[in-house]
Amino acid sequence: MAEKTTRGPQDVPSSSPDENEFPFGYPTNICEDVPDQKYLCSNCNNILKKALQTLCGHRYCSACLSWIVRNNKNAICQKCKEEDPSTLSEESLLAEERAFGDAAINKEISELKVHCVTLGCSWSGIMKNFEEHQSLCEYALIPCHTGCGHMVMRKKLADHLENGCVNNVTMCQKCKRSLSSSEYQEHSCEGNLCKEQKCVQTETPSKEKNRSTPVINKDGCRFSEVGCSFRGSKEKIKEHEKTAVGAHMLLLLQHIKQLKASLCSAAKAANGSIPQSELNVNGAGKSISGLQVPVGLEINGDLEVDCFPGSSEDESVLQQLVREKVISELENKLHVFENIVAVLNKEVETSNLEITAFRRQSELDQNIIRGLELKIAELHRCLTQKDAGLSSLHKSLLFSEQASYDGVFLWKITDVGRKLQDSVTGRTVSLYSPAFYTAKYGYKVCLRVYLNGDGTGKGTHVSLFFVVMKGDYDALLPWPFRHKVTFMLLDQNNREHIIDAFRPDLTSASFQRPVNDMNVASGCPMFLPLSKLQSPKYAYVKEDTLFLKCIIETN
Repeated sequence: MAEKTTRGPQDVPSSSPDENEFPFGYPTNICEDVPDQKYLCSNCNNILKKALQTLCGHRYCSACLSWIVRNNKNAICQKCKEEDPSTLSEESLLAEERAFGDAAINKEISELKVHCVTLGCSWSGIMKNFEEHQSLCEYALIPCHTGCGHMVMRKKLADHLENGCVNNVTMCQKCKRSLSSSEYQEHSCEGNLCKEQKCVQTETPSKEKNRSTPVINKDGCRFSEVGCSFRGSKEKIKEHEKTAVGAHMLLLLQHIKQLKASLCSAAKAANGSIPQSELNVNGAGKSISGLQVPVGLEINGDLEVDCFPGSSEDESVLQQLVREKVISELENKLHVFENIVAVLNKEVETSNLEITAFRRQSELDQNIIRGLELKIAELHRCLTQKDAGLSSLHKSLLFSEQASYDGVFLWKITDVGRKLQDSVTGRTVSLYSPAFYTAKYGYKVCLRVYLNGDGTGKGTHVSLFFVVMKGDYDALLPWPFRHKVTFMLLDQNNREHIIDAFRPDLTSASFQRPVNDMNVASGCPMFLPLSKLQSPKYAYVKEDTLFLKCIIETN
């Protein structure tokens, strides 16, 4: 029987908690492959059990973090200390409420391939089934629940309770002695022996005792006393006794016949002729080391022997002894089964507590997940607002950089070839310039160009228009807009610039005070022929770039 004595409290190091106070993570040697560093606890360096991630990004077992916080005031993450002590911050402070369950890592760990490291066990599977196996492993050492101080294999607990447990005792109803299970099976009270010796005077007490109570041979069949010669291991003996019941009954019947014959011979030799009486072997309910023949079983209904006068009294005494023996053995086995049931009930209770804890933890995890989802949604809304604000600031910055406040504006257009093609295909028909001003608090205007023409110049000319925009100071300005506007396409070789000018039509809606963001554009639909724009004789487009200039007379 594989047993070992449990360690006393003095053997447990005082610097760390015992397994009940501090359940470390899973040992790394149960994994089929070497686990990644991300699966290891920052405290116990074992595989994470109910992983929690702290604000500093390191992971701990749930129980490890609880123990650290409980036993250290203002606990600091040890990993942060090891990596760079100079960068410790508030995020390195450990607290259970500042950590959150790492569901992704927990899921990955639950799928790790593992095996049982208990000697003799060949189980293998995945991590999420490991704890269930540990609670059922037949080779695992568990403490005897009677408090005898021994650790026993789970599959051998019943044998330990029956044969080896010093605390598993039964009291004999005859002599009132407390006996272990094995001692109780071999126990015979002195009173019973005396009665048997009075009945059989021709045999020695030792022989009578041996015949009435067969000695258990641990290496042979328990019916060896009546002629069975089978020998083997305990498991084979148990199997043999189950399958050879008929043979054992025949041997037992033969033994009883021999015993009865010897009793009759001894009685006749001692008392001479004795009146005949019927000695019927009815009710010989007998138990030979655990095999029970029910009381009332007639072994041989026709077997009658002329033996002792008054045999009915001896027969009732024999029946009483057999009945008491059977009852005591049944009580002993019942006691053993009660102990086994107590162990199983305790394990079921432990499993129920673990299931309750898992459900509670699952509810907490769900609440945390819902809280995190709400925070993510709120952060997403804030991020969208900030993006809109940044976009607005970017536009304002560009406007500030490109704006002009003296009525003169120079517009640089790049990628002319691509933009002209887009205009031809209708993808981008026109381009707007950045806004500019006639003065610091003057009119707000911009240019609009159709590279493939518009109206009468479509497909043949470049069309250039002037647009009056809604400004911040329109209420202080005279309307309609009446300043002369001059357009220029600059020759980048400074030879022949294209110049066109016009004065506003004061009756046109294009030059009235804007009601919308901008008025209808007005200008030169046939500003420049396309053939001239693309002609190599001129440098209006150079390095795929052209320059348009607008001058507004403010005098």
